[in-house]
Amino acid sequence: MKKLLSIITITAAVAVVMASCKNTPVTTNTVSYDDTVGLAKFQEWKVMNERLDANDAYMKDANTATTKKASTYKNSGTMNSQTTNNAQVAKKKGWSKTAKYSAIGGGAGIVLGAVINKRNPVAGGIIGGVIGGGVGYGIGRSQDKKDGRIN
Repeated sequence: MKKLLSIITITAAVAVVMASCKNTPVTTNTVSYDDTVGLAKFQEWKVMNERLDANDAYMKDANTATTKKASTYKNSGTMNSQTTNNAQVAKKKGWSKTAKYSAIGGGAGIVLGAVINKRNPVAGGIIGGVIGGGVGYGIGRSQDKKDGRIN
């Protein structure tokens, strides 16, 4: 009876751990349609003003260039353009699927190894934990590759 009770307790603990590892967001952000429309109008206004500012600047340069009699500007015919701006990628927070699956697989392997090897449950738990962790790592790594978290 004690063995049956301990097996049920361990199984329930593993089920609780597995159920708590779901990847669900805590809060949900909803964007109303009105906000999106306002953003589009703002972006349209911004583009139009940038065009007007660029045209004004061009016209000012053209007017000052025609009034000058001698120009010291030399055109070499080449143009260099370099940028140091790199796209910032948002880092994902929380555990990766590799870590989650390794932990779950290791825990399940420890429990199953101890239950299966009744003569020496410690050795069975160690072996089961290593094997379960390795299998969980492989599955989690493939999921992370599929999601694009790692290359």
